[in-house]
Parts: sequence; C-alpha cells; structure tokens
Amino acid sequence: MEALCWLLLAALFIVLEIISLGLTTIWFAGGAFIAALAALAGVNLSIQVALFLVVSIILLVLTRPIAIRYLDSKTQKTNSEALIGQKAIVLQTINNLTAEGQVKVNGMEWTARAKTEETIIPEGEVVTILEIQGVKLIVEPVSQEETNAEGQE
Repeated sequence: MEALCWLLLAALFIVLEIISLGLTTIWFAGGAFIAALAALAGVNLSIQVALFLVVSIILLVLTRPIAIRYLDSKTQKTNSEALIGQKAIVLQTINNLTAEGQVKVNGMEWTARAKTEETIIPEGEVVTILEIQGVKLIVEPVSQEETNAEGQE
C-alpha cells in the first residue's frame, strides 16, 4: 500500500512538472519512485521518507543545472542576443568613468560601455559588441588589422 502511495505521489509530481515546466518537481518524482522501491522491499516508513528527501535533493542539486544548460542551448537567440559579435559605430565617445557612450548598430542607437574601465573609445570608431548587460552594450574597439581586412573585401 505504501508503494502505491509513493507511485501516486511520483505521478502527481510528473503532472505538476508538465504543467509548470520549471524543472523542479520532476526530481521529487524520482525520489518518490525510489521510496516506492524501498516500500516494496519492506523498508519502514521513516527510511522511505528519508530516501525520498535525500534522493530528491541530490537529483535537484546535481542534475537540474545540467538539464537547464542542455535545454537552454536549444533556445533561439533574441534580437538583442543576435547583436553579440556585430560591429557598431560610436556616436558618442565611450567613457565608463563618466558613464557616457552611445553606438549605432542596425540603425538603432544603444547605450554602450567599454569592456575595461580605463578604455576610452572616440566618436566615429568601429567597435565589436561583446555582450549585453541590461540595456547597455559592452564593446571593444576593432583592431586596425581587422578594419583594414574588412575594407579590402
């Protein structure tokens, strides 16, 4: 009878996972399944509960980050994420110390900051977008060799 209760609990956790898609309750379904196996083996209820908790927490802590990383790699880039690696033109000198700087990329103006605090990038310079932090683009100047190579294409 205890094994049936654990299996029903596992099924409930699976249904909750299907509804929420948060990758949280599925691990408790695994713990409930192990507790059901323990119940079938005749282990007392307190050990079953302990197994349920320990297995669930171990699964949650050890496998959830891996599963999220695997599933997250399949997501489509948003428009802003697609900017990473693109070139932009500096419209306003980028100076992190004075919190100034704007660039234009794909016809849109963005607030920009240099990769390093001490770097100042003058107006008109071409930069590469490295990352996005909130609504700011983090950029670095394009090297002279890279600029010359692009001009020859």
